[in-house]
Amino acid sequence: MHNRPNPEDLLQRVRTEEAAEKRGRLKIYLGACPGVGKTYTMLTDALVQHAQGIDIVIGIIESHGRADIDKLAKNFTPLPPQFIEYRGHLFAEFNIDAALKRRPSIILIDEMAHTNAKGARHAKRWQDIREILDLGIDVYTTLNVQHIESLNDVVAEIVHSPIHETVPDFMLETAHTIELVDLPPEDLIKRLQEGKIYLPAQAKIAQESFFRKGNLIALRELALRITAEHVESEVLLYRQGSGIKHVWRTREKLLVCVTHHPESMRLIRTTKRMATQMNTEWMAVHCRTPRRQYLRDENNDVIRNLQLAERLGAQTRIISGFNIAEEIMGFARNNNITQIIVAKRIRPRWLEWFTRSLADELVRRSAEIDVYIITGDPGYKRSTANTLIPPKRFPWGQYAISFAIVSSITLFYILLGGNMGFTNAMMSFLLGISAVALYGTAGPTLFATLTSTVVLLIFFIPFPPQFDINTLTHLPALLIFITVSQLISFLVIRNRQQIELVRMAEKRTLILHSLNSKLASVRGVEKILDVSTHHLAQVFNSDVMILIAENNQLVIRGQHPAKQTLSEKELGIARWVFELGQIAGAGTETLAFADALFMPLTGTEERLGVLRIHSLTHGQLLTPEEMRFLEASTNQIALALEVDRLAEQRRMFDASTGG
Repeated sequence: MHNRPNPEDLLQRVRTEEAAEKRGRLKIYLGACPGVGKTYTMLTDALVQHAQGIDIVIGIIESHGRADIDKLAKNFTPLPPQFIEYRGHLFAEFNIDAALKRRPSIILIDEMAHTNAKGARHAKRWQDIREILDLGIDVYTTLNVQHIESLNDVVAEIVHSPIHETVPDFMLETAHTIELVDLPPEDLIKRLQEGKIYLPAQAKIAQESFFRKGNLIALRELALRITAEHVESEVLLYRQGSGIKHVWRTREKLLVCVTHHPESMRLIRTTKRMATQMNTEWMAVHCRTPRRQYLRDENNDVIRNLQLAERLGAQTRIISGFNIAEEIMGFARNNNITQIIVAKRIRPRWLEWFTRSLADELVRRSAEIDVYIITGDPGYKRSTANTLIPPKRFPWGQYAISFAIVSSITLFYILLGGNMGFTNAMMSFLLGISAVALYGTAGPTLFATLTSTVVLLIFFIPFPPQFDINTLTHLPALLIFITVSQLISFLVIRNRQQIELVRMAEKRTLILHSLNSKLASVRGVEKILDVSTHHLAQVFNSDVMILIAENNQLVIRGQHPAKQTLSEKELGIARWVFELGQIAGAGTETLAFADALFMPLTGTEERLGVLRIHSLTHGQLLTPEEMRFLEASTNQIALALEVDRLAEQRRMFDASTGG
């Protein structure tokens, strides 16, 4: 039972596999730079499968005049190219319609990051590949590491030149296989000098700029890292699908436990240094429990600590559960964490006899995972002033209901003249305690148990006790009654709290799905913005405004509630966010003096506008999870706007051409 896989993980895996079965499989031959042999390796692998009777065709191959590539390509049937005339030149592009008509098992498509000539169906070749995959056809393709979108800035700094053609990271994430085609820098430079990559004139220029040894070493490291990350994700999926709970130490991975206490900042920085020294990934996690209500300042401190971890390069998560140590260890094993860093405060020794700290619980449950304990400040106290989220009030109502239930059962027993019997009375009180646990908390339930025990003692145990057969029978039964009632109460309360956590997660998923469904059912910019602003205003309890770029100006096109105004200072922030494509405003490290949060609306090709969201809960920051949820929502809005804009352009084009 301990090694059983998580049913939710299995269900998600089945859904992913079912979706993958309908799509074609993508194999990417990844290289550090041109000339490592990606196209040659792709053709060689395809030739082996072609000999086994698999239907393979060439969609497009960029041989650049290399005889060995042309010789290998002659073994396959090529699809007729699509010729597009642009500015007096004729370009041969991948013919997606011919591929869909032919429908082979595998299509070979070289240079995934290529930009198609204007007039093609898609602007980028990777978009052609995505459409082919969606129709269930497998694709082999090649890619250089400098064309990966997330590495664009990094590569530009290395080679001192901007990279204009990029492929979004989700294409690599959906790849079934990423095969690294590697070549040492010395061999690559030798091939360049021998004219096996470029013509002699081009080779000389390339060696003086891009093909310098330092550049090649850095790009090679990036390619190795991308491949390793893909393999690591495959290992993680296999462990989760097979129900393997113990950690495989294929690579060190760190996890820091974050709280609202000030020592969390020291823990985060320490973990960052450890991760840098190990050259490995690290995560920061905060666990919430329904048993504790956070003050506003405490909640904001947690968010700031998680934001610090994100700025230092960590992945952050907020998880929820009844048992914090159990949830953290479960999260650690699911993510193949090898080391956990946690703080422990020095407490009086007598207190350790009654309650164990989180650090002690993690050590007790750690098994193969290493736990590093850093002592915290014992004198820390959080001021309870200025609280937006008030501390829990004493549940007088629950105690009153608990007392009323016990009193009703006692009155019923008295009205029967005491003829109910000990067993029946005990079971009646047990039923009442279960009712209290079903709607109340642990305190009122314990109160019901104690008062019920007192009533049973008064009516069935004489005072002073007489050691007859009834007393000897009733006293052990009362001890069992107390134990069973508390056990039932604990299970009922814990089950109810877990259901509440599941409902919260399900609610978030449904909200995102609801937005997606609404956006898919409306047409026109005004309707899309109206749906979006209403939805975000309700979900985040905020005033929402969307500004769209028109004629190099940001214009307010959607807002909820209506008749909001934008000051000149906020308009300046919105322009900054639009131009740089970065989040700014309240709760961020950029232009934090603003009262609202500004997020760019970025499509696949360009930035479309800016979202402004002003929380009505003043002083309360968005958690990293809420920020990611908001970013996912803005991405959906941007995608809907982009699709609507493309549809409008298509209608205008058809109208102008009479189509």
